Formats: sequence, structure tokens, C-alpha cells
Amino acid sequence: MTMTDPVAVRLPERAVLRLDGPDAAELLQGLVSNDVRLLTPERALYAALLTPQGKYLHDFVLYRQGDAILLDTERERADELRRRLLMYRLRAKVGIELPDPQPAVLAVLGEEAAGRLGLVEEPGAARAEGEAVLAVDPRLAALGVRAVLPTGDVEGFLAAHRLPTAPAEAYDRHRLALGVPEGSVDLVPQKGILLEANFEELHGVSFDKGCFVGQELTARTKHRALIRKRLLPVAVEGPLPEPGTIVTAGEKEVGEVRSGRDRRALALLRLEPALAAARDGTALRAGDARLRPEVPPWVRLDQA
Repeated sequence: MTMTDPVAVRLPERAVLRLDGPDAAELLQGLVSNDVRLLTPERALYAALLTPQGKYLHDFVLYRQGDAILLDTERERADELRRRLLMYRLRAKVGIELPDPQPAVLAVLGEEAAGRLGLVEEPGAARAEGEAVLAVDPRLAALGVRAVLPTGDVEGFLAAHRLPTAPAEAYDRHRLALGVPEGSVDLVPQKGILLEANFEELHGVSFDKGCFVGQELTARTKHRALIRKRLLPVAVEGPLPEPGTIVTAGEKEVGEVRSGRDRRALALLRLEPALAAARDGTALRAGDARLRPEVPPWVRLDQA
């Protein structure tokens, strides 16, 4: 197997909510950060639900499956997301359920993943295959293809597409190498700000859709160039710091570590010292580890 050969990774930390009813898209349009009018069976979206004050609560991938909308989100927090959506439902004709049994969520990794699954390699390109929904990850095409399908169909799906499997850690290493955050392990609920987590570059926010919950802070952050911190990947020399470990430059606190594995992590860093360290090849400190910040090619700092 070469580096380009696709492999499938089951994502046990993900769950799927299903929204049915004539008002489902309209409900989400007034709540989430992306433009749900763009969601079709051929296009998946990435979006977040915020507090009224514009702070992060949940993020998810949205798929259109027939007349329903599927939300691929964190398993441990899926019921909380469902309760929040029900709170906003009021009289809208929308069913919001966590299907039982839960569908399986897979990530198919590898340079040839999209082509193997009959998709154009563009973020969000999607199609149905029987009861499965397939989509190039709408955040970043390099993240591979996501598949949502009945658990009982997984083995047949893997066989039909000649896909060997890899452990869940393979996906985690892949997204850390790319510098992509993963839900509440990298964005602190009630505190995180979308643009600090590169949501604009990850196609997760629309600035021309009109109002959504938390829209005012998000728009003000962009248009007043208030982004002073960014979530960036760091190479780790030494023991991997625990999430929440303070990052320092000399005696000055400049950020904190979020998720990590092996010799890679994400850290929310003040841009000035982070960029200076990346430019000069110098290291920041987190506990007993040295961190070397990197700026992925997909991250734009021109408006920071």
C-alpha cells in the first residue's frame, strides 16, 4: 500500500442528529454560522452553533439526505446539542432526533480518497450511495472523505470500495498534522471565538447570509481586525503537554495548549510572539516541552 492508497477510519467519537420536517433548513438558517441555503445532496457544509454573545458551543458537518438534514457532531455532546436545537424550535415543524441505532461515521484518508469514492476533490462535494452519504470534508479537502452510513452496511461499503481500515488514532494524527481543530477538545465551549480557530478558512462561517445566533461578535471580529490569537499547530520537543498547559515566550504568557498526540499539538497563541518564533526558528515553552509554531498554508493571516 502506498501513501496515496486510501484507508478508512471509523470515528467512534462522532454521533449523528437527524432533522426532519418542512422547517428544518429554515430553523438552522437562523441559528448556525454557515448559509444553510447552500446545503444540497451534492454539497455538505461545516458550521457552528454559538451563544448569543458569539462564543462557541458546538460545531458539526451538515449533509442533506433526501428531505432530512444530518448533523455529524461530537458524540459526548450530541444530546446537549439536540436539547439546544429543541429550545429554539418553538412552533417550527421540525423533528430533531438522535437515531437509534446510530449511523457509523467514517473518514477515508489518502490522496486518492475522493476519486476512489466517485467525488470531485473539492471541499463539501457530496453524493448519496444507497443509504450512505459521502462528502469530501467541507473544512479542507486534504482531510479526506467523510461517510455516514448504517452500521450494518460498513463491511459491505469497505469491501465495495476496496478500503483497508486504520485505527482512530490515524485520523487524529492526520488532522493535527494539517492543523485542523476538533470540536470542544480545541475550542472551549462558552469561550472560544470562531475566527481565532480559523473557521473562515475552514469554510465554516458566512458573512453575507444575514443574522444567526452570535453573528454580531463574529462579524465585528472580522471587520474590525480584532483577531490577536490563532489556533496553530506546533511541533513538540519533549513530553507532550496536557491540554490547558500555559505557553510562554521567556517570562511572558502567550497562549495555551489544546489537543495533541505524539509530537504534534494545537495551541491557541498570541500571533506576534507565535509568528516571531515561527520566523526565527526559536521555541516557545509549555511545561517541560519546547514548541515550534507552524502556519499551515491554508491559514490566512493577512487580516490578523
